[in-house]
Amino acid sequence: MDELTPTADDNLRTATARLNFLTFDPVEVRDVRPPILASWVRSQHWNLPPDRIQLPYVADPDLEVPLARSAGPVLRKLHENLDGQPISVILTDRSGLVLQRLTADAGLARHLDKVYLAPGFSYAEEFAGTNGIGTALEGGGPMQVFGHEHYAEDLEDLACAGVPIKHPLNGKTVGAIDLTCWRKDAGSLLMALAKTTAENIRAALLKDSSTRELTLLETYLQRSRRLGDLVIAVDEDLLLMNAKARQSLDTDDQRAVLAYATEILQSGTTEAILTELPSGSWVRITCRPVGARPGAGIIQVSPQSTALAVRSPESGHRPPPRPVLPGLVGRSAPWLGSSREADNACRAGQWVVLTGERGVGKVALARAAHRQNKAGLFHIVDATRDGFPAELDAELSDDSVQTLVVQHVEALDPAGVAGLADALYGVLERRPSEPPWVVLTLTGDQPQHLGELLTLFPLTVEVPPLRHHIEDVRELVPYFLEQLSHGELTCGPDTMQQLLRSAWPGNTAELCQVLQQVVVRRRRAGVIVPADLPGRTQAVSRRSLSQLEALERDAIIRSLIANDGHKGRAAKSLGMSRATIYRKIHDYGIQPP
Repeated sequence: MDELTPTADDNLRTATARLNFLTFDPVEVRDVRPPILASWVRSQHWNLPPDRIQLPYVADPDLEVPLARSAGPVLRKLHENLDGQPISVILTDRSGLVLQRLTADAGLARHLDKVYLAPGFSYAEEFAGTNGIGTALEGGGPMQVFGHEHYAEDLEDLACAGVPIKHPLNGKTVGAIDLTCWRKDAGSLLMALAKTTAENIRAALLKDSSTRELTLLETYLQRSRRLGDLVIAVDEDLLLMNAKARQSLDTDDQRAVLAYATEILQSGTTEAILTELPSGSWVRITCRPVGARPGAGIIQVSPQSTALAVRSPESGHRPPPRPVLPGLVGRSAPWLGSSREADNACRAGQWVVLTGERGVGKVALARAAHRQNKAGLFHIVDATRDGFPAELDAELSDDSVQTLVVQHVEALDPAGVAGLADALYGVLERRPSEPPWVVLTLTGDQPQHLGELLTLFPLTVEVPPLRHHIEDVRELVPYFLEQLSHGELTCGPDTMQQLLRSAWPGNTAELCQVLQQVVVRRRRAGVIVPADLPGRTQAVSRRSLSQLEALERDAIIRSLIANDGHKGRAAKSLGMSRATIYRKIHDYGIQPP
């Protein structure tokens, strides 16, 4: 039913299934699609009210981001072609925040305003429940949601088709396109049109990205011709180095220069630094940003004599003993150890398995190793998606792909594992001299039926959970806040201590999600205080809590904060005895403010 129009009987069965689900009655599997049922479960887990819409709002969303600029002409042309049709064209960023909405039908526009499907509101699944935008972004693939399949009843008169938009160069999800109409008007072509629009936006992004990279290349060539120094050009998907830089800087020195340059370009400063490289030579590093993207620019490296370096007041910069890979944050021994192993495997072209809990950064690690050592494309395929075998064959047949990450291999059955192994043997036969670097990611225990497949992967690297390198939270928090608030939000010392005490079962991904919730729901500038954090970060849970227990825990935390940590007053405001609140603080692992 993914791309078919549901019948009246389908709508009735779905409405009944939704009611049974909300009242904890049995739900017949045949009455609701598995992706919808899974989304309902997530929506209930987030404690979303099914009878109303409550969404966070961001005033004046940034329309100067590359996605909005590239998508603008595509959306306007589609809007013109749909003139008079009761279909709304909606563009969101990768978090589900609505950036733009074009609607030709006045009645539909009024209804969308009523349910806050408008610029500035977030339709992420964690806020709006099951819907075409949030559920497509959550699942990473096209998603059509009809009528009563929506979790919130305010949306049951609508049908929507959402498709994530992938960046053409790095494969990352940068946003989503959604087509929404009245449920009664939903047709089988709605999803096809949404997919075509997403592909057109992807093509526009590729064109714009190529223009930006051409500007960087031209600047790099001009500087290389005019200067006798070592010159490097860097962007998210591009690294150029002139012959003098390649000859003068060994691998460790190159990493150190890139690490310093990344910090300089991200900070926006143009001040040069004088520093000693791992090889013992001293250099002056100057960075010139190119374009509006943070981190893109030209790096000029000028060798300096030791005597001059010792006399210079700028010589306080000392390189880290083991520079992190580009794009990675954290300098703890466990994290750097995994990074180094992945980097060595990539440099040697050795296929590798990255294992670890969900959210630890396995894909980020592979991407960073690729950026350090490869010049071609980095792509990801997900073994849990429909059409995985065809997508895998397409990626392996594309010679421009130099790194391929296969996610969630543990989800494959024995037949799927055999198919994956055959495909990988095939690419080795077709490209024996220059095969792509292939990375498998595994979450949880390694299934026994992976045996023959793993003979192709001589190395397994364990990526540590965040609780095993918790000190890296000090660097991760400002890094995420810079991305989420563009430098307008910082973390107070008390709040940082609270974050360092949390267990983070969802690892780095959960930390980023918590900070995103703070930015979207609570504070977008200034200093984050402990009261701004969600309730689950104020406690170190000793066991899994029921929904009712989690609500009680959060109520106790809010009351303690409101009463400046005074347990007696907090107990009184909650209508419980002092002995009870002491016992519950201990049971729930609450850290009093």
